[in-house]
Amino acid sequence: MRIPFAAPLLSAILLAPVQGAASAPADPVRVIEVANRQATYGPAAQDFVNAVHVYPYVEGAIYRAVTAPERVTDIALQAGETLVAVASGDTVRWVIGDTTSGAGASKRTHVLVKPVGNGLATNLVITTDRRSYHVALTSVVRTAMTALSWSYPQDALLAVSRPVPAVEAVAPPGASPGFEIDQLRFNYQLSGDKPAWRPLRAFDDGRQTYLEFPPTLAVGEAPPLFLIGADGGPQLVNYRVRGRFYVVDRIFDVAELRLGTKKQQIVRIQRVGGTERTRSGS
Repeated sequence: MRIPFAAPLLSAILLAPVQGAASAPADPVRVIEVANRQATYGPAAQDFVNAVHVYPYVEGAIYRAVTAPERVTDIALQAGETLVAVASGDTVRWVIGDTTSGAGASKRTHVLVKPVGNGLATNLVITTDRRSYHVALTSVVRTAMTALSWSYPQDALLAVSRPVPAVEAVAPPGASPGFEIDQLRFNYQLSGDKPAWRPLRAFDDGRQTYLEFPPTLAVGEAPPLFLIGADGGPQLVNYRVRGRFYVVDRIFDVAELRLGTKKQQIVRIQRVGGTERTRSGS
C-alpha cells in the first residue's frame, strides 16, 4: 500500500494531456477518489501491539478505524498532546466523546467512538496542538478495533539524529548524523515469526535503514541482523542500536533478524517497490 502522493503531483499526472489525443478535463470526482484511496492506511496484522493497532503517522494521510455497535473504539493520541477539536461528518448515528489518562508529561487524550448500527461510514477530523488526524470510520456487525494509536517516525528520528554525547561510542566512518524528513521511504515488508521483539516497521532515508522495535526490546535479548545475499546465505552487516532503533549504514534488499539456536526465530525484512515511498507490511 503506497504512501499518499502529494496532491499537486497527482493532479498533474491525471490532468496531463495524452500525446496525439484531444485534451479533456479530468473528472474531479475521479481525481478525489484516487487521491483518497492512495492516501488511506488500513489495518495490517503486523501493526498490532496486543489489541492496539499502531499506525505510522504521516501528514495528510487517512487512517481506517473499524468499529461495531455496542463496542467502543479508543483512538489514543500522543502523550502530552492537547486536543483542540473533534469534528465528524455524522453526529447522529455515531457517539463520539473524549477522555484522558495519566498525568503530567504522560497525560494522554483518548477520543472514544461508537456507532449506533452496522454498515455505517463517516469521517472524523481530530485537531491538536501538534497535528491533525483524518480518520475514516466504518462499522461492521461484530468485530471492532479495540484501540488505535500512532507512532511518530519523524519525532523518533529527530531524537535519533541528535548529536551523540562524547561518552558514547564513535559512529562508524560514513555514518550520517542527520537525514531529510521528506526523503523517508517505508517500502519494506515484514514477514516470518512474531516474537515479542519483532520490529514495528522498517524505513530508510536514502542513505541509512532504520528498524523500529517495540519498547520490549530494552528488557529482552536483542536479535542480530544479517543481510541475505543473492545466494540466499546470511551476511554480516554494520549496524548499531540507538534506543529502540537499529540504524543500518546502508540500504538493503533483504535482511533477517535471527535469534535462538535449536528453535530459531526469524523475522524477514524485504524492500519492495524500488524507490517508491510505501508503507511497511502492506
